Amino acid sequence: MILGIHHATFLSSDLARSRAFYEGVLGLQADRTRPVMSFDGVWYDIGTNQQLHLMLLPDPEAGLLRPKHGGRDRHVALSVSGLIALMSRLEAANISYTVSQSGRRALFCRDPDQNALEFIEVCA
Repeated sequence: MILGIHHATFLSSDLARSRAFYEGVLGLQADRTRPVMSFDGVWYDIGTNQQLHLMLLPDPEAGLLRPKHGGRDRHVALSVSGLIALMSRLEAANISYTVSQSGRRALFCRDPDQNALEFIEVCA
C-alpha cells in the first residue's frame, strides 16, 4: 500500500546556483543529516516526512527544449501558503513563472536546471 511521497529528486549541474534558488528564493533549509554519498547534493525537508533532494550529477537531458508552461512538463507540485508572497520573491529574483491554466491558485516556474515546479496555495 502506498502511503505517500517520501521525496522527489532533481539533478543539479551547479549546486551553489541551485542552493541560491531553493534556499535564497524559496526559503528552504538544508537537512544537515544527509549522509556522505558518492556524489554531492542537498536534501530539503518539506512538511512532515517529505523531502526534495538535489543531486550534483550531469543532466542527461541538458539542452532539451522544455515547454514554457511547467504544467505541460513533468514536475513536482508543492503546497504553499501565501502565493502572492511567492510571486513577489520570484519577481524580485527575476524568475519567470506562469499561472495555472485551470484557474486554481497555483503557479509554475523552473529551477536553474529547468526542472519544473508547481506551487499550489492551500488554506492553512
